[in-house]
Formats: sequence, structure tokens, C-alpha cells
Amino acid sequence: MNAPEKLPVFYIPHGGGPWHVMEDYMGDPEGYGMLKNYLEKLGKEYLGKIESLLVISAHWEEPLPAVHFGYKPSMFYDYYGFPSFTYRLSWPAPGNPELAAHIEQLLKQSGFQTKRETERGYDHGTFVPMMIAFPEANIPTAQLSLVEGLNPALHIALGKALEPLRSQKVLIICSGMSYHNLQAMMTGSKYVEDDSKRFDDWLTKTVELENYEERNEKLINWLKAPAARESHPRSEHLVPLFVAAGAAGNDSGHRDYSGILLGASISGFKFV
Repeated sequence: MNAPEKLPVFYIPHGGGPWHVMEDYMGDPEGYGMLKNYLEKLGKEYLGKIESLLVISAHWEEPLPAVHFGYKPSMFYDYYGFPSFTYRLSWPAPGNPELAAHIEQLLKQSGFQTKRETERGYDHGTFVPMMIAFPEANIPTAQLSLVEGLNPALHIALGKALEPLRSQKVLIICSGMSYHNLQAMMTGSKYVEDDSKRFDDWLTKTVELENYEERNEKLINWLKAPAARESHPRSEHLVPLFVAAGAAGNDSGHRDYSGILLGASISGFKFV
């Protein structure tokens, strides 16, 4: 009997707010148009090849790793100041309590204490990119939180515990942004282009290292990277990448998306 296909792990950029339904794509139709094409292509490639999704969003942090056990997650519109219609968006993918229980078991076997969540809805780090990639919204979807404190080594270990899912037709999507200094972007800072490029170059070289142990060690010490804090004043949008690197095991990573959003260099990565 052939061994089941091992799926890749993705770290994707999810963009700003409900950009995908804004008429001018948040003032950057070219940059967001490229991102939309990327997410659409990702969805088309794996639709029919997977049975479940696991999404780890930058927008959910808990004291312990929280696994969503809800059957029908609602929508959590965690953005502000957008037109009223953006608070009626819907991505009604079913929850996946069975997968949630399996994830809980995997985490506990790796020494993690966990908590269960049933009420929290899909935040925009989940529903925006998934509305584009999987608009049918019919793939059962589990959600897993980040852990408060955003410790890099802890999140790599968290990802490592999830690696078996890749051979069980579960596509792991880690959703964040490789550059996330909103104040600099929104004020049009002249440093965005240079800071994001220097950090992005370092990040890409690090992810693409052949030795996964060296890769993970450098990611753990990401604050030593050029323009690290200038690119991430707070690291919640980078931390999903650590989960992806952990779930990759000893598989290699490469840059799967490269673009410019509002003047910043933005990348997505695939581990396979």
C-alpha cells in the first residue's frame, strides 16, 4: 500500500482588513491583485486533494494553545472603520470537532497543556484569505491559536506537534504578514521600502536554508535580523511562520509568494 501523500505547509500573507472586497483594493490594486491571484491559485491546486483545513491566524492569542471545537463558527469582524457591508461578509465553512480532538491529542502528547474554544468566530486572518482560496466554504476547518508571549521556540515546537496532520489530508495554513508595521505603512514612512526589503531578504534566506535545524535556530533569534523590530514592532504576524517551520519537520522551505503591498516587501512561504 502506498503511503499517503504528505501535504505542504503554507505561511501566507493575509493583507489588511477586508481588502478583497474593497473597490480600490485598499489603494493598491496591483499589489493586492497579485496576492488575490496567489491565493486563488493555492485554493485551486488543493481543492479536491484535502479533507480538512487547519488555520493558525495571527489574530488569535491565548494563554494556552486553544483549539476550536465549534461545529459552526461565526464570523469575527476584527477590523475597524470599514464600510458597513464588510461586517456582513460570510465564510460559512463548517468547524471540525473531530479534527480538533485529534489536534488536542497531538499537542498533549508533545507536552502542551491546551484549552478548548467553541464560541470564537473566524477572524479576518482566517476568513479573508480563505474566502479567496476556498470560496465554496465547504471544507471542514479547525482553528488553533497562538500562545501569549509569542515565544518563537514554543511555536516551532507547537508546529512540530502538528506535523502528522500533513499525512492525513489536512492542509495547514499559517496566516500572517512577513512585514507588519502598520504605523509606518499608514503614515507613508520613507523607511518602509528599505526596512521591509532588508528584513524580507533575511527571512527568505533563512527559510530557504537547507539545514532545518539551522533554519529554526535563526528564526528563534529573528530579532538579530536586519530591521527586525522596524518590520515587526510586535511579532504576532510573524509567529505563524514559526508554527509552519515546526510543522515542516526536516522538509525544506522556499518563497512561494513575493510582492509589494503599500510599499512594503511581502513574502509567503511553502514547506514541502
